[in-house]
Amino acid sequence: MSAADKIRFKLQTATVVEKLIAVNVLAFLVFYLFRTIAYLFNFPSDFLLEWLVFPKEPLEYIMKPWSIITYAFLHSGIWHIASNMLILYFSGIYFLNYFSPKRLLNYYFLGIIIGALVYMLSYNLFPAFQGTGKSYLIGASAGVMAVLIGIATHVPNMRVRLMLIGSVKFWYIAAFLVALDVIQIPMGNAGGHFAHLGGAALGYIYTKQLQKGNDIGKWFENIMDSVAALFKPGERKPEMKTVHRNKTQAAKTRKTTTKNTSSSKNEKQQKVDNILDKISKSGYESLSKAEKDYLFQAGKED
Repeated sequence: MSAADKIRFKLQTATVVEKLIAVNVLAFLVFYLFRTIAYLFNFPSDFLLEWLVFPKEPLEYIMKPWSIITYAFLHSGIWHIASNMLILYFSGIYFLNYFSPKRLLNYYFLGIIIGALVYMLSYNLFPAFQGTGKSYLIGASAGVMAVLIGIATHVPNMRVRLMLIGSVKFWYIAAFLVALDVIQIPMGNAGGHFAHLGGAALGYIYTKQLQKGNDIGKWFENIMDSVAALFKPGERKPEMKTVHRNKTQAAKTRKTTTKNTSSSKNEKQQKVDNILDKISKSGYESLSKAEKDYLFQAGKED
């Protein structure tokens, strides 16, 4: 398998969490590469940042409405992005055991949106922030908190193992992080902590509504599906052919072909499912070369 095939295979088998992490890391590297080039050639580097960060002022936001999403793909430093991506990976693994990848995207992006709105509201509502001048929000923390609190609300008593601590109930972790954000508001980065709490609130409410049978994020999923459909190439219709056959023979052939095809697809899907289960339990590297090749070929046929 060539290097290009390996990369293509990795992309095909990557979970939505791994893809989100890859996009965040790539955006981080590209942005800081741009800043390095701007520094070396004495170019102003803040003009790009100003058009991507989320502002506290509603009027400024109206001039750049995309910033309610783009701000989440910017991070202030290595520790900032590393902590966010570690928590996203940790919580995302558990999330995908109970919910679909599309629903994880709902939590993530709605958490980002609600976190930004809570940040803006808090900076324009509380007297403590009056006269603070310009303020901007960056980072994916609100979306990450939405995913974490969402799954913790769904399985609060599930025990997860943490390094140096041992087995801990999921809701303990969620409660600790929420409490940490609350008590740190007076200590600095108040807007960021409010955004975290906004994302956490979205995750909690979303899960509680799902348990009642209400998918409050379905509208957002429909929007994402509509946008994705715009980038899908149109399917070519097969050319019409006229074939004269004996009706009885055609019916027998069709019945036999359908049965064989269905049986073949079921066997193939079962083998793919077994391989994917092995990946989820032991990781991709645990697969044999034959299993890797089979999964790659199945992905190409789909």
